[in-house]
Amino acid sequence: MIDFNVPPFVGKEIDFMREAALGQKICGDGPFTKKCQKILEDLTHSEAAYLTTSCTSALEMAALLCHLEPGDEVILPSYTFCSTADAFVQRGAKLVFVDIRPDTMNIDEKKIEEAVTERTRAIAVVHYAGVACEMDEILAIAERHKLKVVEDAAQAIGSTYKGRMLGNIGDFGCLSFHETKNFSMGEGGALLLPNLDLRDEAEICREKGTDRSRFFRGQVDKYTWQDYGSSYLPSDLNAAYLYAQLLDYDRVFKDRMNTWRIYDEVLRPLERDGLIELPVIPEHCGHNAHMYYLKLKDLKERTAFLAHMREHGVLSVFHYIPLHSSPAGRKFGRFSGEDVYTTKESERLARLPLYFGLTEEDRDTVIRSVLSFFQR
Repeated sequence: MIDFNVPPFVGKEIDFMREAALGQKICGDGPFTKKCQKILEDLTHSEAAYLTTSCTSALEMAALLCHLEPGDEVILPSYTFCSTADAFVQRGAKLVFVDIRPDTMNIDEKKIEEAVTERTRAIAVVHYAGVACEMDEILAIAERHKLKVVEDAAQAIGSTYKGRMLGNIGDFGCLSFHETKNFSMGEGGALLLPNLDLRDEAEICREKGTDRSRFFRGQVDKYTWQDYGSSYLPSDLNAAYLYAQLLDYDRVFKDRMNTWRIYDEVLRPLERDGLIELPVIPEHCGHNAHMYYLKLKDLKERTAFLAHMREHGVLSVFHYIPLHSSPAGRKFGRFSGEDVYTTKESERLARLPLYFGLTEEDRDTVIRSVLSFFQR
């Protein structure tokens, strides 16, 4: 069976983890954590990058830094992972789900403003498949209504919008380094800050509510409990694993992009024949080959397609169940307007195996399996 995902491994991970262990500094904010953060700051052009235990943790920090109060509202797409919503629910916020665009599967920027109320405090955008939301229009809405913008860029490291790195466009950016992502530390993430206005507050939040970071910079003579926080620091062992991949960023990026482009070139004729729909990448967006998906006619055909792929030794999967249809989604939120595309498009989408190191032989098997489904 060809796996849907294999965690990235470039070869130096174990060496760096051994170095961290022998250096007797394996807790949070060790040397490898700082090295990773510097690479992320340079890559994304952020003023500050903080490694976290997960993208979920980064989102929780962003929600805290939005200073939400119970009853405040946050606008977000329903087509996303539950972490996007959980972070705001924990602050007592009400979720307001908005429909997606059928082309990019991102939040429909033209539906956001009609969802704004006097209780709205933030917009959480999700850059699906590493393809940017329409940030200019979203930022304009946020400015008109004095809203914070949180970028869930879990899938979007290295992706761009009009030349700007995703995660460094809104007020906060959240990355993921889960094993299913382009770069991995097993479990992990990062919070990006486009400016330093909230640096001290972010560090206090990340350091269990203490000003420990200021103490180590010599800004205070002792550190104490200052505010609410939690332990969002990952182990330096995890950071050492990630560091190897960030050093080899170009090789990982090119490898994934090569697979993405081959899939796209071979499968486009099926789209021209009206059999499937394939990813849309707007001209002003640069993606990172996070995933390759196709959209079948309907749920019935997708179910048959996934079964066909498995029969041919390929694990292909679908993605999110829309949050507004879940028990928690109904409990903590509401859908603004009409669900025209969210459910319909989510039921058609199937993802193909795509990971660093996918062999040419396995890739060809995936392609043959897809083609044979439509040749039946």
